[in-house]
Amino acid sequence: MPQGTTTPWSYALVRLLFRFVLKIFYGTIVVENVDLIPETGRPCIVCANHSNSLTDALLLVTSIPTHRRNMLRLTAKATQFGRRTFTSWLIESAGTVPIKRRKDYIDGKADNSDVMEKLMQALELGDAACMFPEGMSRYHPTIAPLKTGVARLVSDVLSRNRDNPEFEISVQTCSITYMHVISHRQHFRSDVLVTFHSPLIFTPKDNPELLTPVDFANIRTLTSTIQEKIASGTLDSPSWDLIRTAKLAARMYAPLGTMMTLGDHVRIIRTFLEGFKAVDGESTPEKESGIQELRELQADLKSYQDQLAKWAIKDDRIRRPLPRRTILSRLLVRLTWSLCLFVISLPGLVLWVPIFATTFYAVHNFKKTGPIFDTWDEIAQYKLIYGLVSGICVWISAVALTWPFAAVTVFLVPAFMWMTLRWFEDAIAAFRAFTTLFRLLLVGKPTLKKMFEVRKSLHSRVMNLAITKLDLPEDSEQYFSHVGGREKGRIRGSWDSRARYFSIKRRRKRDWNETLRLYDQVDYPDGAFD
Repeated sequence: MPQGTTTPWSYALVRLLFRFVLKIFYGTIVVENVDLIPETGRPCIVCANHSNSLTDALLLVTSIPTHRRNMLRLTAKATQFGRRTFTSWLIESAGTVPIKRRKDYIDGKADNSDVMEKLMQALELGDAACMFPEGMSRYHPTIAPLKTGVARLVSDVLSRNRDNPEFEISVQTCSITYMHVISHRQHFRSDVLVTFHSPLIFTPKDNPELLTPVDFANIRTLTSTIQEKIASGTLDSPSWDLIRTAKLAARMYAPLGTMMTLGDHVRIIRTFLEGFKAVDGESTPEKESGIQELRELQADLKSYQDQLAKWAIKDDRIRRPLPRRTILSRLLVRLTWSLCLFVISLPGLVLWVPIFATTFYAVHNFKKTGPIFDTWDEIAQYKLIYGLVSGICVWISAVALTWPFAAVTVFLVPAFMWMTLRWFEDAIAAFRAFTTLFRLLLVGKPTLKKMFEVRKSLHSRVMNLAITKLDLPEDSEQYFSHVGGREKGRIRGSWDSRARYFSIKRRRKRDWNETLRLYDQVDYPDGAFD
């Protein structure tokens, strides 16, 4: 049996560095079903959706455990190679294979035969290759039609090994979901879900339809199957507005504070999204009544969310109205707690300021290099790389300035920076709660009462859709509290909060949509950017 390629030191270094930086940049990275990944020695092609440039590849590299695969042989667009940049060095040193794209050449021609030969040799050695069959990183809410490269590679490898009855190759599909799925997916401390699906396994014996000479219809069928599996685990929508509406419906069905995993949260959003997408499907006289109800529900949810966005408050503030006296007392508590945390964060923020400033400057200049659809999908990549480089410089400088105590500060500095980030994140969350409570006072009790009645009607319609049409559990809070596992997405009481305050796994967030910012981002780009 093939043993796979030994892990290069440069690849191990890249994996270690970005495992660290990704855990800092993203608040939570939840990885599901790693036990489904074929182990080293079994040829495997890992395929995922591609909406965040190099960050997608780094997530896969760090999400696949070393006990499952020695390494993941990456592919990247050829234009990323041969530059005098850190990004280019990073890509090349990790053993990445360049893929030529027709759009990058004036004559529209791109010969990847040598590349495919290298990938086939790697697969026959028992390696895993990573490919993004959309063919490009996209700034769109829908998964682009997949290229047939993966299916053709499977066909070629099977054909080369048609005389080996024990040869098998797997296509390991994966879905990557950024909770801020559009231009805001690069938000610092947002959350990410990485879901691996059951692999598709092919052998020369069981899949003669893929052996040369192959009918191209079989290639297209396999490509469609791969697309369906990838789309089944993430948010695939014809518009940003539909995702926005599905998220609101999901929050109404499973309200803020429901004990559930990030995976379950995404699957609920996707269930509502698929239900709303049915409006644009084929209609029959029997279905027209139900489709009209869905259209009206979508419109009413959009109107309700527009009003919440105008006031900059969450649905949960309407769901559970607070007495004026309670609001005033909580205003004082939230402001005091926020100021206290900010004060103790100040010394450590001195170390973070150069990192934030460098990253902001680099990204600000990068945005000017091209149109929004051609630059925004690479912002997270730039933030990660410039944050890593500037962070290492800050660490080295701090150790150098405290050289007599370097043996201590080499560990103390990153630990102090981590706790500063924790305190600052909690300070921002407390101040965000303060501003929201203040806005409730400005809106006024009569208006909030009217919105409560509007929400009550919407909630009833959402629950009817969820239970009767989408087959979701009737009591979401009770159901998910039993099946959700240990990763709940929030702390579970005051004792848990104190006991786990210094745990790197701890979360103060009550909503998977929160990030390190003073306001909640719920709006999406205009249709012009779809």
